[in-house]
Amino acid sequence: MQRGIIFPVRIRLLVLLLPALPWSCSQAEPEIRYGSLELVYHQNGGNPTERFTFFVLPQDNDGVEDLEELWLYHDWAGLSWHLTSRDWITQTVDGKLWIGSRAIAMEDNSPLPRGQFRAILVDKGGSRSERLLSFDAPPEQSGEFPLLILSGDRYRIVSRYPEQNLLVYDDKGLYLLTVSPPAPEGNISALGLPSQAESLALWSRDPARSVSAFTDIVSLHE
Repeated sequence: MQRGIIFPVRIRLLVLLLPALPWSCSQAEPEIRYGSLELVYHQNGGNPTERFTFFVLPQDNDGVEDLEELWLYHDWAGLSWHLTSRDWITQTVDGKLWIGSRAIAMEDNSPLPRGQFRAILVDKGGSRSERLLSFDAPPEQSGEFPLLILSGDRYRIVSRYPEQNLLVYDDKGLYLLTVSPPAPEGNISALGLPSQAESLALWSRDPARSVSAFTDIVSLHE
């Protein structure tokens, strides 16, 4: 079975980490309560590439620290992606901890497969849980890629997606925070950006279709 690749990503969203839980020696089996896949298009200088955001909501009576491996399989295409407790990321939504990655991709940056996937969660004792996931987005992006235009103290967003977010970065390209603009265009000074802000990127989402798009990062001083 061919392995896909998990790319390191420069864009990082703010996540909350749960306190470490004591490790237990019981034989409780892990469970995947829910799983999600979201397709993310990255502008990539005008040559859009695809990434999956892949997360599962785990349940293990021995605690999160007992979890060891997370796999994503696409059996029809003969693909697999492998995460371990050392490289998956966590996020807390409504008080519940999810684990996964925002960088599931193909080695050659070709489009990701659609259809049925399998998620497998394995704990340190070798017990495992499996859950089927389906993803049926269009085979390629339709319409124009979203645009973020900055000029002086003005910003303008051109996007067909229903939800818009601005990601803010410092002078080293590190993520600072996410801002929801009040309108498709307006004054940058009215966004309440921190003094360290040096650049912005647009993150446009269609939550109903589990599809979103990231633009390239744009300097505030160009």
